[in-house]
Amino acid sequence: MLDIILSAPAFWLLAAIVFGVIESITMGLITIWFAGGALAALVASVLNVSIPVQIAIFLVVSIVLMVGTRKIFIEKLRTGNEKTNVEALIGRIGTAKTDIDSLSPGTVNLSGQEWSAICMEDECITEGKKVKVERIEGVKLIVTPVEE
Repeated sequence: MLDIILSAPAFWLLAAIVFGVIESITMGLITIWFAGGALAALVASVLNVSIPVQIAIFLVVSIVLMVGTRKIFIEKLRTGNEKTNVEALIGRIGTAKTDIDSLSPGTVNLSGQEWSAICMEDECITEGKKVKVERIEGVKLIVTPVEE
């Protein structure tokens, strides 16, 4: 029994499973490449390749997978690049539902929702004018008029 546990194929299979489990827990695209390298070393061990060559295959395949595919996976998954919630509103165009100036807030219709807004500049934006969201402070949009 101990011989089976200590055999190279069992070691590489266990390593691939451990790397796969760690990747599924962390989802950081780090250990998945090592799982691929361990699978390649597993195939080599089943073909009775020497242990130093199995280790070399593990390292080479892991590095090639990491360097060759990491960028592709990150671009496809777009981790951390998408704006969410209120960040997605910055730069969007809405319509003033009431008069807005820098001292008294008004209301802006943006994507079917009403937002409280103040004007970034010292001028007044009249009802019906298009506005651009420059930033958000608390629950208020800071807007500028859009030239039509």
